[in-house]
Amino acid sequence: MPRVSEQHRATRRAEIITAAVRLFATNGFHATTMADIIGAAGLSAGAVYRYFSSKEELIAAVAEEALAAADETFRDLLADGAAPPPGRALAAILAAINDRIADHPATGFDLTRIGVQVWAEALRSPAVAVRVDEVYRRLRGNFAEVARRWTLPAGTDPEQVGAAMLGLAQGFVVQRLLLAGTDTTGYLAGVTALLAPEDGRHE
Repeated sequence: MPRVSEQHRATRRAEIITAAVRLFATNGFHATTMADIIGAAGLSAGAVYRYFSSKEELIAAVAEEALAAADETFRDLLADGAAPPPGRALAAILAAINDRIADHPATGFDLTRIGVQVWAEALRSPAVAVRVDEVYRRLRGNFAEVARRWTLPAGTDPEQVGAAMLGLAQGFVVQRLLLAGTDTTGYLAGVTALLAPEDGRHE
């Protein structure tokens, strides 16, 4: 029997993830079963379970899909020892959210809608909470690395700066979904004004 190629496995995996994303986005996690996903993927149960043993594994895989765009953005920002200003890094991540996660090229769906569901599911499911912790610690760590390379006030903890930057990115995701008219430019202008020196003058 010929071996299945890596490309074939990657294609099958992507088909299953896309089917899961479509159902999660339409019906939510709780109303979606593995049987639903198997049917939507058009594959046998054995084929689907060969790649994902549970719905929780699929939820984690969807979160990883969304994070891939952020990882690539950080790789570009930090390449060759670069030290981008935190504001530029945040702007790049918000652009990635808007252009590559909200309009995800591989699945054709807005993965930020899934992301918010993942956050809620992590409060209910210990298995999902573990996966979400891994994903968002990685993202927060990338923000912390941006802070670490920048000139911060003495005594500043880059990890806490990274946590604050992650919070701003998550806030953008929530407001973009819930408040019509939220856009990258306006949100960044608000962040810039908020973080301006207390006397109102920019450095």
